[in-house]
Amino acid sequence: MRRTRVLVVDNSVVTRRLLSDVISADDELDVIGGAATGRIALTKLKLLAPDVITLDTELPDMSGLDLLRAIRETHPALPIIVFGGVGSLASRSTIAALIAGASDFVDKPTNAQGPTDMLPLVRERVVPKIKACRTGAPAMDDDDSWLPASPGATKPAGSVISLVAIGASTGGPSALAQILAHLGPQFPVPIVIVQHMPPAFTRMLAERLSAECNMKVVEAQAGDVLHPGQAWIAPGDQHMVLGGERSRVRLGLHQGPPENSCRPSVDVLFRSAAKVHGESLLGVVLTGMGRDGLRGCEYVRAVGGSVVVQDEPSSVVWGMPRFIVQAGLAHAIVPLTEMAGEIWRRVSHRRRLATSLQPEGQSW
Repeated sequence: MRRTRVLVVDNSVVTRRLLSDVISADDELDVIGGAATGRIALTKLKLLAPDVITLDTELPDMSGLDLLRAIRETHPALPIIVFGGVGSLASRSTIAALIAGASDFVDKPTNAQGPTDMLPLVRERVVPKIKACRTGAPAMDDDDSWLPASPGATKPAGSVISLVAIGASTGGPSALAQILAHLGPQFPVPIVIVQHMPPAFTRMLAERLSAECNMKVVEAQAGDVLHPGQAWIAPGDQHMVLGGERSRVRLGLHQGPPENSCRPSVDVLFRSAAKVHGESLLGVVLTGMGRDGLRGCEYVRAVGGSVVVQDEPSSVVWGMPRFIVQAGLAHAIVPLTEMAGEIWRRVSHRRRLATSLQPEGQSW
């Protein structure tokens, strides 16, 4: 099997050397070049044709975001992993890059005393992300033997949808931006989201999505009351759950044990949403590593809700959706470009159907 070709873009010669040495030490990877500036990176992109790029957010001649946008014009699907700086400004640059199409990110350590301190981070986080983004395969437990061939006995989906719950991981911020931009404040039901991301980043993601999409997006707070035309993102390192009656649902947050090594977890959100909304729930699982969301989708199907997942070609990593498809839990497998339309269609169709079945003179 051909080794994955990596181009390292970073303004620090020390960091470029560190990344190059650790990445090339892996038998499956090969660093084919480095670039200290955006213009050099664009030139080497043409000459070397890398499979994956690691990208610094701070470059001397252009921002990492500008370089990312330039690359996306000619290479829309090339995996790009941001290896960014620390601090509020750097984190906001990372969020902007993720929404603009970066595949994933790793923060440079805040307490590194020298190159040696960065070795474990690069080996344990950067290398696995490069492999996952290159192959599109799950980066977690890949044993499918325990998965059921079908969801088993489930209630038929048929009620009017009253909530959309979305789970995403690697590649999720960009996918969320594309979907939410086509839903808007007139969307007739609330949206709750788990995006695997550390604390602080989820707040910045919500702010950025709210600014760029035609919909208000906020980081969830305990006690928030859900209402149509808005989206809530689970805070990093906190599970998000729903409580109350379907007509007045409140959000809760807690720091229970991680599930699937994740907190927030899609499984936790989907289970909770299924208990409150039952067959009126639409669960959507987007691009991401691992199997978080699989058990949650089992709950959604068991109560008669609907499950839609992103397809493989449009996913950065087809891990989370793949497990759901293989378990026979997905009602539909949809390209990212059609996902907003699919969500709209399912929500609107159920409403039109309910209206057509409504006895004359009766209101719902």
